[in-house]
Amino acid sequence: MKRRLKIIDRILDALKDCETFAIGGHMRPDGDCIGSQLALAYSLRERGKKVVVWNQDPMPEKLAFLDPRKLLSAPRSGRKFDCVITTDCANYERLGAICDCIEDRGLLINIDHHGSNSRYGNINWVNARSASTGELVYQLLKQASWPITPQIADCLFTAISTDTGSFQYPTTRPATYHAAAELVHKGADIARICNEVYQSFPLSRVRLQKHMYSSFKLTQENQVAYFWIRRRDYARAGAVPDESEGLIDHIRDIEPVKVACLFEEIEPELTRVSLRSKVPAIDVSEIAGSFGGGGHQSAAGARIPGNPRTVQRSILKSIKQALLAANGSAS
Repeated sequence: MKRRLKIIDRILDALKDCETFAIGGHMRPDGDCIGSQLALAYSLRERGKKVVVWNQDPMPEKLAFLDPRKLLSAPRSGRKFDCVITTDCANYERLGAICDCIEDRGLLINIDHHGSNSRYGNINWVNARSASTGELVYQLLKQASWPITPQIADCLFTAISTDTGSFQYPTTRPATYHAAAELVHKGADIARICNEVYQSFPLSRVRLQKHMYSSFKLTQENQVAYFWIRRRDYARAGAVPDESEGLIDHIRDIEPVKVACLFEEIEPELTRVSLRSKVPAIDVSEIAGSFGGGGHQSAAGARIPGNPRTVQRSILKSIKQALLAANGSAS
């Protein structure tokens, strides 16, 4: 029998006396964030708990199939909760508008897999070795002996699959495959998940992709690729911001690119920067961290205020320094 994790027992013990819950995720929620939120929400509701699921930003349309009951909603003030659980959120500020709506709470539980997590909860379960937060939620449900229904299995499989790049990223471990296999056994509908998440795109997303391919630039002897998406680009494509999810991976895959970067205009003086590294010697979470962001070795990001040109120069300079250090250590 697999050993019990003390942190899970501590969480389960803390949940015993809680009846009202808010489950919050980070701004611009992705598959891992939403899949983990909904899996917890469905599990707690099965146990008779009152649960709200909040995100500052709308759910990507491709993930809507996970939420047929439309549990996910925008945060509202004036509510009191016995327990707030956050999933996949490395720091409290990344909850965005949720922060102001969860001040009246008894307990804050932080479940995450980012090494940069600031441990802002009363209870913090942070495991940077885990490939996804969904994998942690799976472990929690298993240790609690709470049923994993087909709907919960869909949520957790989506969480794990999306955050591992369909099990391609180096964070994927044997335990990740074991969890995925168990979720399929529990009823996860792989055909539907693949169709909804990976094989269906609106025309607006294709227009964004066209913009990316026609505008991306290469530097540092083609080892760094980057591109911009401005608000006018979304308008021209008829797209919404969450449709840019995954575009950066296309330029990361170009040879001999080692680092890819997406600069996204949030406001005239606020830029969202996404970073991807293809080589272990370059840790983009360190680059993002120096600008107030975070993430993982191979995928990270930050929201950076200031003049967009200045932001671009600063980020590309940091990437250049990391690249030179990596190339020097390899020689």
